[in-house]
Amino acid sequence: MKKVTVVFWITLAITVGLSLLGIVVPDQFEDVSGAVMGYISDKFGWYYLLIVTLFVLFCLYLVFSPYGKIRLGKPGEKPEFSYSSWLSMLFSAGMGIGLVFYGVYSPVSHYATHPPMAEPGTTEAIEDALRVTFFHYGIHAWAIYAVIALVLSYFMFRHEKPGLVSAALEPLFGDKMKGFTGKVIDIIAVFATIVGVATTLGFGATQVNGGIAYLFNVPNNFWVQLIIILIVTVLFMISTYTGLSKGIRYLSNANMGIAAVLFLFTLVIGPTLYIINSFMDTVGEYIQQLPRESFRLAPNDEGERQWVLDWTVFFWAWWLAWAPFVGIFIARVSKGRTIREFISGVLIVPTVVSFLWFSTFGISGIEAQNEGADIAGLPKEQALFGMFDEFPLGMVLSILAILLISTFFITSADSATFVLGMQTTNGSMSPPTTVKFTWGLAQSTIAAVLLYTGGLQALQNALISAALPFSFIMLLMVLSFYKALKKDKEKNWK
Repeated sequence: MKKVTVVFWITLAITVGLSLLGIVVPDQFEDVSGAVMGYISDKFGWYYLLIVTLFVLFCLYLVFSPYGKIRLGKPGEKPEFSYSSWLSMLFSAGMGIGLVFYGVYSPVSHYATHPPMAEPGTTEAIEDALRVTFFHYGIHAWAIYAVIALVLSYFMFRHEKPGLVSAALEPLFGDKMKGFTGKVIDIIAVFATIVGVATTLGFGATQVNGGIAYLFNVPNNFWVQLIIILIVTVLFMISTYTGLSKGIRYLSNANMGIAAVLFLFTLVIGPTLYIINSFMDTVGEYIQQLPRESFRLAPNDEGERQWVLDWTVFFWAWWLAWAPFVGIFIARVSKGRTIREFISGVLIVPTVVSFLWFSTFGISGIEAQNEGADIAGLPKEQALFGMFDEFPLGMVLSILAILLISTFFITSADSATFVLGMQTTNGSMSPPTTVKFTWGLAQSTIAAVLLYTGGLQALQNALISAALPFSFIMLLMVLSFYKALKKDKEKNWK
């Protein structure tokens, strides 16, 4: 079980080949990735919106159906991790850097420079800014993770299948999943994971660089970001060596502690009542507008349509590209929970926490913008630090934020090395350290190459391109899972 499979060697070869291309011909690499991304966004934008909404509807169906009482494990089996540790790990793996990176930038940008519909700087723009941010980080995002995590956890712990994406498709395709076709599917999943995680590591490196550049006048360029990636690579490999039950769990709990301190301080120092009122109002708007936002493509308004492609389609692609990594990781730590408990926890708790986070940081950033601080004019990776600059103890908060980004950085990479190792050693629950180290170096290399070839834009290009093929596999996984559930029901599994 712990021996590497052909999936390891083929995916590693693809990763090394793309890295060399990015280093040798960076301009051509950026041009090709940009062209592919543009084509996919334009031609398949409708598809991204549709598939993600279908995942939401499927999750809601399972919660209220008789299938909800089925346990992800043997009957009566207890969860491996406490509820608090479980939530901390899935939240750190699934949203960490994204919340910190976009917590101030997204709402302020939607308000001041890139509103979806309203005029910039208006009251309507504030309402739109929070609502669309909620949409991008709400139930739709977590439904993507929930679907793949649920399917894998069900087959791993209920049917004792290996933790492979291909194994979850056996009810549809039978023994074909143990041969060439199954290997192709696992290669796609592994490669999507590498690109998705590398993109997030790139975002993390740019924000750490942006923070220290803003605070200490350090250069904000690729070479500093490369040093940051190298340092964090060493740190997450140390964490990887300690294993799942120690390194990732302890760091995940530490993440939540630091995030809670930053959140509470910002809530108290910021416009507290305005934040609470905005949170309540926007939750109502979010619920009312959810069907409209889920299908909005604005075919008759070129400006609005481009906004949807640049933001909504990008975020759905990001979550889809992260789905194999986060889904497999959540599946691994969710043994013993019922389907209803699992979906409720994965959909509701992180969504509410995300809404509270964006209300607090977004409204505080908008207020700072209105009081004269040019938050919207800063590079996106420095927006958070520009807001903290307007606060008492701003330097302390900024240093804490850099620490939080770094620990999220480490847990994301650490979790990803575990998942990649698992996927390339036939689903082993404890992949060899050498395999995890190899994937740690690979994802750090891809992150560095993407930053070298085109910075943040290259990261976005890679994300949208990698997400498309894996989304087709996710649809097949849903069909396979539902077929297996119906068969279990016929056997009266309880």
